[in-house]
Amino acid sequence: MNRSGKFITFEGVEGVGKTTQLQRLSALLTERGFPVVLTREPGGTRFGQQLRHIILDPSTRFYSKYTEMMLFMADRLEHIETVIIPALQMGKIVLCDRFLDSTVAYQVGGRQLPSEFVDQLHQLIAIQPDLTILLDVEPEEGIRRAQGRAKLDRFEQETMAFHHRVRNKYLEIHAANLGRVHRVSTSNTSIDDVFSSIVDIVMNNL
Repeated sequence: MNRSGKFITFEGVEGVGKTTQLQRLSALLTERGFPVVLTREPGGTRFGQQLRHIILDPSTRFYSKYTEMMLFMADRLEHIETVIIPALQMGKIVLCDRFLDSTVAYQVGGRQLPSEFVDQLHQLIAIQPDLTILLDVEPEEGIRRAQGRAKLDRFEQETMAFHHRVRNKYLEIHAANLGRVHRVSTSNTSIDDVFSSIVDIVMNNL
């Protein structure tokens, strides 16, 4: 695929502060003259917004361990074709709240699905991020922040063991992809200092 834009994804456990930092980065890049598209998974399309409501609703119950994963994939395939690829082909910077790494962290790490199954599905994905910012925090602190923000969604209500498996998988992803994935700790660090670190990483890669 011919593209001149940049695809930057943000990852991390619940309550790590991705949304805040993404919005700040989008505003800064726009101010500096970069064309930016800010999007998210799930929910980057109208179809995805419907799936997001189903997936995050605490009352949702799936009886097959694969249903949740397949919904995420359906969201992603539509998102890539209708939002991400067109923006990149127009030379824009796409900032995305969660992408492939979330699926590995939450489905393989958290849900403990077979990695071979997830890897096989990901062969359908035609694009990879150019840069990933992994915001990292201890799960206990992340859930505490989430509780102070709003009513907990379906993932935020998972057990602490689940959240630790997710974080551990994220750290594995980081260790295996040091050129693409940059870890930024948000523990005992101000929002401004975290943002400063993110800006340094992103501008060095642009």
